[in-house]
Amino acid sequence: MNLSMVLFLIGILGFILNRKNIILMLISIEIMLLAVTLLIILSSFSFDDILGQTYGIYIIAIAGAESAIGLGILVAYYRLRATVAGFLGRKVGKTGSHLITCSSLVLTALLALVAFYEVGLCQSPVSIKLMSWIDSEFLLVSWGFIYDSLTVSMLLPVLIVSALVHIYSTNYMSEDPHNQRFFAYLSMFTFFMLMLVTGDNYLVMFIGWEGVGISSYLLINFWFTRLQANKAAIKALVMNRVGDWGFSIGLWAIFWTFGNLDFTTVFSLAPFINEELITIISICLLIAAMGKSAQIGLHTWLPDAMEGPTPVSALIHAATMVTAGVYLLLRSSPILEFGSTALIIITWVGALTAFFAATTGLLQNDLKRVIAYSTCSQLGLLFLICGLSQYNVALFHLVNHAWFKALLFLSAGSVIHAMNDEQDLRKFGGLSRLLPFTYSMMVIGSLSLMALPFLTGFYSKDLIIELAYGHYSFSGNLVYWLASVAAVFTAMYSIRSLYLTFLGYPNGSKINYQNIHEAPLIMAIPLVVLAVFSIFFGYVTKDLFVGMGTDFYNNALFIHPNHSILVDTEFGLPMSMKFLPLIGSLLGTFGVLAIYWIFDSLPNQFISTSLGRGIYRFFNQKYFFDNIYNNFILNKLLSFGYTTNKILDRGAIELVGPYGLVDVFKSASKKVTSLDSGFIPTYAMYIFSGLILFITLIFFIGDPRLFVLLLWAVFLLPNNTNSTQK
Repeated sequence: MNLSMVLFLIGILGFILNRKNIILMLISIEIMLLAVTLLIILSSFSFDDILGQTYGIYIIAIAGAESAIGLGILVAYYRLRATVAGFLGRKVGKTGSHLITCSSLVLTALLALVAFYEVGLCQSPVSIKLMSWIDSEFLLVSWGFIYDSLTVSMLLPVLIVSALVHIYSTNYMSEDPHNQRFFAYLSMFTFFMLMLVTGDNYLVMFIGWEGVGISSYLLINFWFTRLQANKAAIKALVMNRVGDWGFSIGLWAIFWTFGNLDFTTVFSLAPFINEELITIISICLLIAAMGKSAQIGLHTWLPDAMEGPTPVSALIHAATMVTAGVYLLLRSSPILEFGSTALIIITWVGALTAFFAATTGLLQNDLKRVIAYSTCSQLGLLFLICGLSQYNVALFHLVNHAWFKALLFLSAGSVIHAMNDEQDLRKFGGLSRLLPFTYSMMVIGSLSLMALPFLTGFYSKDLIIELAYGHYSFSGNLVYWLASVAAVFTAMYSIRSLYLTFLGYPNGSKINYQNIHEAPLIMAIPLVVLAVFSIFFGYVTKDLFVGMGTDFYNNALFIHPNHSILVDTEFGLPMSMKFLPLIGSLLGTFGVLAIYWIFDSLPNQFISTSLGRGIYRFFNQKYFFDNIYNNFILNKLLSFGYTTNKILDRGAIELVGPYGLVDVFKSASKKVTSLDSGFIPTYAMYIFSGLILFITLIFFIGDPRLFVLLLWAVFLLPNNTNSTQK
């Protein structure tokens, strides 16, 4: 009701203020009609059934489409040659870009809430076929989209976080000269992510997959004049190429095995396919997910992606790109469940990633990189629980993680914005009194990340660790301890970042502290919304996502009956195993506080020793992954490429190609010319050599007529010559 009133007032205001612009007047009228339609739907009893609601939503869609058409005409009127990259061009202006993108995202996020209620809570999945795309004798692919419980659950973090990031960016990027381009890239990023999560076949998903990859390249390299941004964007693109290669092979294997790429067809036939083929397909999908979700081995692009603007980091790490790999595993659960070998590999990839990223983040000095490694660690936990076939818990933690991770990044952006773009933790300190609001937001996000009881992260993160032990297998026990250690290190680097940023002694430049300022209202609103989600969302939705006997998912996720361990873990796991991660996190927290508050000289003393220096360098340099790749892989590949180019490409052109033919003919002509000496004995030798060659050929060929002809030439021709002379 309130929304209808607000829209109606906006329409009236727009009509009054734009009386000289017929296009804007028409758009204002459409907004008023949209408000009236919403009011009718809310107040009329005739719309209680699904048909009436569908009709009402149809009217809203038509009104929105008419408004979009009018806006398109307006854009064409202003600047016909405006490109999509400039998002309506400079004629619309920075404010116009902000208004268009933010209002669109907010409206779409509200519709996502409606879709979550209708599809998820009311159990009304929808499948839409727009049109045929590939129609051949052996392959039929359509532009189709599916809205089930998994899709609408993914739409919540994607659209809400994206809308909040857009609003936050209006102030954060206000001074950037390429503001319109930035918002165009952000919107394109969100668009391709929506295509990825809503497509009803693997090929449509692949289009969104590739679009997210190229959008991330553009956003990471947004400040393209910076060399480090160029390197980071190229690294992200190259690492994701490896994952895309796995996805491409997986697509081919799925088509070769099932003869189709539609989810419904593939998933219904998966139980009847040979396990070896299922394992191959699952491993290909795993490689794709590892590249996109930055798992160990293909993770090196994720920390370097911090070279982009901070809102980009929040969008990539919280709701879009890095969650795409996990979504691929969730959507492919009917395939993965019949590939036991692949499930074990997924479990260990996730456990190793969680442990590696947690230990690496402990000794990083860049605020955004610390949060980036926390993302990598949480994604490892998501892979771990997918490998244990608990896809509902994975989805629950994925959604929970989006809230507090976006809160952490945007809060870090407020700190960086206030400190004149400084990101080094060693140059912060004492900001709790200067930035009390940002400090509060950062504490909420960090505590939720640490899974403090009754915050959002607690209801999913600890459940993942418990389920690892509840698997009651050799791999389950080992990954339980790895995940528990990762949880301890997560608490340690979270407290370390908080202390060095807000509680420690001020170490920054004086000018930064003199000009420091708290986040303005437009940046604070998204932080407050995310803080509310980070506190309450897990508690409110726990029974819906992972409750005993919940029917929320229907057929969106598939867990084999032999892999269902949630009930056994809930009621059969020893309490000591349940509390161990929490106790370890508390010990890590108090340990870090004791080191920095009481034994403040201990870190420097430890690093001054050779052992401490080696340990610090090992973790600070990220296990030397970059050095290993550069020295043992990239350099070898570059050398091999140079040799191949020199021998095959350039060599073939120089020796056999056009240049080579020219050289051959020149050399041959010189040698033939050198044979003409002008001496008669030389010519006689040529004649005698030719005669010998001719006789030899006759004997090899064996034709007697040629032999007779030769005798005639030898014995008769000289007689004619003598008679002529007489």
